[in-house]
Amino acid sequence: MVRPLNRIFGKGEKGDSVSDEETYHPDEVMQIPVEIIEPNRYQPRSLFNEDKIKELAQTIHTHGMIQPIVVRKLEDDSYELIAGERRWRAAQLLGWEKISAIVRGMTDTETASVALIENLQREELSVIEEATAYAQLLTLHSLTQEALAQRLGKNQSTIANKLRLLKLPESVQHAILDKSITERHARAMIRIKDAEKQLKVLNEIIENDLNVKQTEDLISKLEDPKEDKKKKRPKLKGVNKDIRIAMNTIRQSLSMVSDTGIDVETAEEDLDDYYQFTIKIPKKK
Repeated sequence: MVRPLNRIFGKGEKGDSVSDEETYHPDEVMQIPVEIIEPNRYQPRSLFNEDKIKELAQTIHTHGMIQPIVVRKLEDDSYELIAGERRWRAAQLLGWEKISAIVRGMTDTETASVALIENLQREELSVIEEATAYAQLLTLHSLTQEALAQRLGKNQSTIANKLRLLKLPESVQHAILDKSITERHARAMIRIKDAEKQLKVLNEIIENDLNVKQTEDLISKLEDPKEDKKKKRPKLKGVNKDIRIAMNTIRQSLSMVSDTGIDVETAEEDLDDYYQFTIKIPKKK
């Protein structure tokens, strides 16, 4: 793992060095007591699915641990995890006294980077954990968003959009983490500058189970009530039943499309002889 990391980010900062008193063969597997291994202090993952850890433990119990964990030695003769925390947790669950490990001499910067990169590559982080990992990598390596995007092989806009979520209040971020709201709900809330309004919208989303389109409409109403009146749907009182059904079917269809993640822009107008729908669908999702 070290060599690919060094190609992406380079060596650690000056002064952030590892003692040369002990060196380890990069592929040597050692048996290290589970109890003297500490979790990675730079681990971006804040939530671990206990059921999946139990499933992994059962798999390891049946088939053995195919891939060793990676650790580094600390000054007090304990070890710190660099990669493989789920396997380490599974070993604890199984009551193992020792675990197969590869010891690497790595700096704090390299250790943090490996932990972040490993988790980003697994694509199992929540969007908040992913955004936090990007922010830490930017700080660790003094990079611009564009430079980080190039090194990770991602679009700069992807990283920028994730980082914007970190500007939201902690209560909103927690709602994303516990899946009370989606990333698209949260992105819509970024438009709101007032923290109290953000919390009001959050409560409305959770209490009324609002979809993204309904959330955007609510935000538009809060941010610009006059604009909301302009976009108000035409009343259908006195309209032929078949026309009402047709109108509501179109609205439901547009809402379903919006729920798939496509930012559909719609407007309705009640003209003299007909109702007019204007629909804008972006070419890129």
